[in-house]
Amino acid sequence: MFCNRFGVMNTLQRDQWKMATRVLQRFGNGLSQAKNTAQSTGQTVVLSRGLSASNHRSREDSWFKSLFVRKVDPRKDAHSHLLTKNEESNLYKIQFHNVKPECLDAYNQLCEETLPSIHNDKYYPCELVGTWNTWYGEQDQAVHMWRYRGGYPALTEVMSKLRQNKEFMKYREERGKMLLSRRNQLLLEFSFWNEPIPRKGPNIYELRSYQLRPGTMIEWGNYWARAIGYRQHNSEAVGGFFSQIGNLYMVHHLWAYKDLEAREATRNAAWQHEGWDEVVYYTVPLIQHMDSRIMIPMKSSPLQ
Repeated sequence: MFCNRFGVMNTLQRDQWKMATRVLQRFGNGLSQAKNTAQSTGQTVVLSRGLSASNHRSREDSWFKSLFVRKVDPRKDAHSHLLTKNEESNLYKIQFHNVKPECLDAYNQLCEETLPSIHNDKYYPCELVGTWNTWYGEQDQAVHMWRYRGGYPALTEVMSKLRQNKEFMKYREERGKMLLSRRNQLLLEFSFWNEPIPRKGPNIYELRSYQLRPGTMIEWGNYWARAIGYRQHNSEAVGGFFSQIGNLYMVHHLWAYKDLEAREATRNAAWQHEGWDEVVYYTVPLIQHMDSRIMIPMKSSPLQ
């Protein structure tokens, strides 16, 4: 009941089990002593068996479960308000396009002709944060990230205006012929991460995506608010986000490295900082699934 998926208790679980066992043993010894004392002095103990036994088991079960069951901390604010920079935080959209292999070059050219024009047009309150092709991970995939300053109203405004843009609608029609599937998510940025800004290349980018257990986002944020300090030494931290619409309880961390060797060296160096191992130890159990993509920026990407 208290073992991990390999059937082995970890150290914390063993300590909790031992503590629970000791306390229950002391509790049982105390009952036995009280019973013996009552018998030796001739006292009569009258119990209302049904109600008293039920209440005793209920209290015992409640106490015992409290050692292993996470308590809910009632809050009056949504988690997103506690994790973002302010009430007017930027809204981000990330798009995943799975492209027909034979169409990838034509797809990239189409994106490079269309997306920068939207990014550079002040008529649209949005910015292209980055656009990439996956190198390792899902193959023949394009990833685009947009920022909407002003949140949902800005997103609504952009979508409304783009529907009136004939060139964009033509782009969507041509793009649709090249895709196998597509999906997107709306994201907010963590308050303790950098805001993504254009950077010079050449760089490779890693998008690490974590599907968290429901109810653990605040806990994740508390640990990573401290952990991000261990991962800033080579300016590798680009941005950190969590989902609002799409796959929920999803976290995305975006990193930049000069190459795969630099990635390995930077990640290994993090283990030399006191406290990094503790962050990993306590955040891994929060994860249901995780994924990593190594991405190459397109020519038109502000993140190079």
